Amino acid sequence: MTRTTPTRTASRGLPRIMLPRARLLALLPLAGVLAACQSPLDYDLRGQLGAFNTATAAQSATSSRPAPDGRGLITYPSYQVAVAQRGDTVSDVAARIGLPPEEVARYNGMETGDKMRQGEVLALPRRAPASLPEGGSSTPGSVDIASLAGQAIETAPLTSPNPGSVTTTAIQPAPKPQPAKVQRGPEPVRHKVKRGETAYTISRLYQVPVKSLAEWNGLGSDFAVREGQFLLIPLKAERTAEVTPAAAAVPVAVTEPGTGSETPVPPSASKPLPEEKVEPAAVKPAAETLPKPELPKPTRASSAAMAYPVRGKIIKTYSKGRNDGIDIAAAPGAPVNAAEAGTVAAITKDSNNVPIVVIRHSQKLLTVYQNVDNITVKKGESVARGQRIASLRGGDDAYVHFEVRDGFESIDPLSYLN
Repeated sequence: MTRTTPTRTASRGLPRIMLPRARLLALLPLAGVLAACQSPLDYDLRGQLGAFNTATAAQSATSSRPAPDGRGLITYPSYQVAVAQRGDTVSDVAARIGLPPEEVARYNGMETGDKMRQGEVLALPRRAPASLPEGGSSTPGSVDIASLAGQAIETAPLTSPNPGSVTTTAIQPAPKPQPAKVQRGPEPVRHKVKRGETAYTISRLYQVPVKSLAEWNGLGSDFAVREGQFLLIPLKAERTAEVTPAAAAVPVAVTEPGTGSETPVPPSASKPLPEEKVEPAAVKPAAETLPKPELPKPTRASSAAMAYPVRGKIIKTYSKGRNDGIDIAAAPGAPVNAAEAGTVAAITKDSNNVPIVVIRHSQKLLTVYQNVDNITVKKGESVARGQRIASLRGGDDAYVHFEVRDGFESIDPLSYLN
């Protein structure tokens, strides 16, 4: 038996216990563990100890933002955005894409001289022209009809048309834009930041990582957003189910109908049914048939998709790129009617102060009535087919310039009128 020799310490007079060397060596590892426990513990025990679940991270994974073109534009079917370069201001970006700096800055809640970060995204109020303006327009009155139609489409809702949702802005003379390279696949949602929202609340609203939201929109390290800013919501990455060869080779057991359990015997099978004499039901007399009145069948004046806005003579035919519509002449003051039922999307004037009416019939189909006078409808008002919306001007200008547009592309109106 090992004995300990108590001794007195000089300070407190307490006995000091002496342990053998072998026992001291055995206690050294435990002392190291106890010494390490003096620092605060910081173990990450998410889920189960030793097993980490990455299903949530996989479900919230997002794809990368598409690369912009040479001018910094990313084009989607319904809108465009511009990506800033290092050292750009709002004016620099607007000049590079060919839109007025004041209009772009006002649409994004910024000033024209505001500095931008590299990769920061600016929403565009309308389509940017394919090239910078060099001259006038080919349409009467030097007005860009394609830009006007673009404004009506840009502000239209994604699901169904909402009357009065199109805003009319000052039209800048510009050449007819050419079809841009449109991104394929799903279109990201544009979110307009409201007062009190942060990048974190928006990421939780759409269930996307805040880091992906910052990368898509060029946010700073503090993830700061401003009221009125448009943010692109990152698209979720597409996942494909993985099927292993072993799982695909396992045959599926298919049982025949009725096997596996016995069908109980119905009660009527043990004893025969009693004999019953069933009397036939009384035959009801046939109801008197009254002669049906002959109702007139509804007739339509024309089976064409659209009606002529003016009954007159076509003095100028459609030529894509030169004359994007047809000119119809008639008597001065003749009524100008809606070609088809729809909603008045915009009422504006060209550079010669001549009124223009735009009617939206579907999400992208619009009709344009230019060179008219005495407009009788208002923006946001619903109109019926053949309803009077304006009159022809007097003198030698007694004609209407009529266009049909599917989005930004002009279509020969005669294909809808005949």
